[in-house]
Amino acid sequence: MTGQQQSASQPQRIDRYVGQYAERAVDMVASEIRALFAVAARPEIVSLAGGSPYVAALPLDAVGEMIGQLIANHGATALQYCTAQGDAGLRERICDVMALEQIRAHPDDVVVTVGSQQALDLLTKIFIDPGDVILVEAPSYVGALGAFAGYQANVVHVAMDDDGLIPEALQEAIERTAAAGKRAKFLYTVPNFQNPAGVTLAAGRRHRILDICASVGLLVVEDNPYGLLGFESDPMRALRADDAAGVVYLGTFSKTFAAGVRVGWALAPPAIRDKLILAAESAVLCHSSFSQLTVREYLNTQPWQEQIKDFRELYRERRDATLSALSAMMPPGCHWTRPAGGFYVWLGLPEGINAKAMLPRAISSRVAYVPGTGFYADGSGGGYARLCYSFPDPDRIAEGIRRLASVIGNETQLQNDFAPPTPPAPPTPPRPTGIR
Repeated sequence: MTGQQQSASQPQRIDRYVGQYAERAVDMVASEIRALFAVAARPEIVSLAGGSPYVAALPLDAVGEMIGQLIANHGATALQYCTAQGDAGLRERICDVMALEQIRAHPDDVVVTVGSQQALDLLTKIFIDPGDVILVEAPSYVGALGAFAGYQANVVHVAMDDDGLIPEALQEAIERTAAAGKRAKFLYTVPNFQNPAGVTLAAGRRHRILDICASVGLLVVEDNPYGLLGFESDPMRALRADDAAGVVYLGTFSKTFAAGVRVGWALAPPAIRDKLILAAESAVLCHSSFSQLTVREYLNTQPWQEQIKDFRELYRERRDATLSALSAMMPPGCHWTRPAGGFYVWLGLPEGINAKAMLPRAISSRVAYVPGTGFYADGSGGGYARLCYSFPDPDRIAEGIRRLASVIGNETQLQNDFAPPTPPAPPTPPRPTGIR
């Protein structure tokens, strides 16, 4: 039998390299959000899933003219390599942006990244060996969980409530980790309008969180994509503003300018900064000069703070439409957060309803959301769903929630119809005589 005949007669593996991958690649899977994108993009489906900013609200004609001028006047620089740390002029403007949250920073301590997602990856790369512990909120940002899993971290969730991360729960998690003979490498937190829960770390808790971490030498990674998008007050003082040595601050222009330019940054203590630059250079040599200069020119020439105000009003209107529709339409047993900014509402489902199991029926009813299981490292959170209101217009949001409420109502009815009957309660025994 020839080799060709042999190969034709033997079953072929789907992946001929099974067994050759690195251990860290074996468990790589698509996030629950990315897996939804193809379905949620269908025009008949109201997507309350992916957290896309509403970039159509930008003055696109002015931005287009600005980019044309950038190429005409600075094309030789914009289309060339740059340093791994990032454009010096952009880093200066990033410091101006962070000043809105009372951060005093020097451009030399800023490292430009491909969105804040790359900063997460680089930080995990330089800190985490397989099995090392990272403390994260419960629930937590799915992209961070993916980065941590890629480096085989042991993720330990810390409880939150409507006022954000609970200091006592953080203290207990640190002690529990130490009792197991391990030391957490860092705390990862999204303190403002958190993804996915929409809650904000209360001002009264912020110093307590920093004090707990400082007492054990625990680094804090403060991820703040939404901090300038509050609806009810000026931006809150960043954690980094009160602890320059113990906090790495991550920011991005994806939510306040445009996600497609893929420009973010890390503000880090000098030793960490140096390692981030080396890690970035190893990964990409340097970042896109064109994207960086586009953001720099936008900050230099456009009324970007006024644009952020426009975004805030737009997202506030959509938040209000979401909360109004939830209050009017959701069946009994549902509960939800009331975000003061950002993009997300965290919806709790009636007892016994699983968001992941329900998703196919929701898609059939032409509405999409992200099941809560995607925001827990252990796959828990089935009783919750993340709803994103940033992209659909208010009428579309209301229609999507109407469809979702109908799906939840049907699931509840099915559960009631097919649940095993509750056995009758045993009769109350007669009361013995003589006891009063």
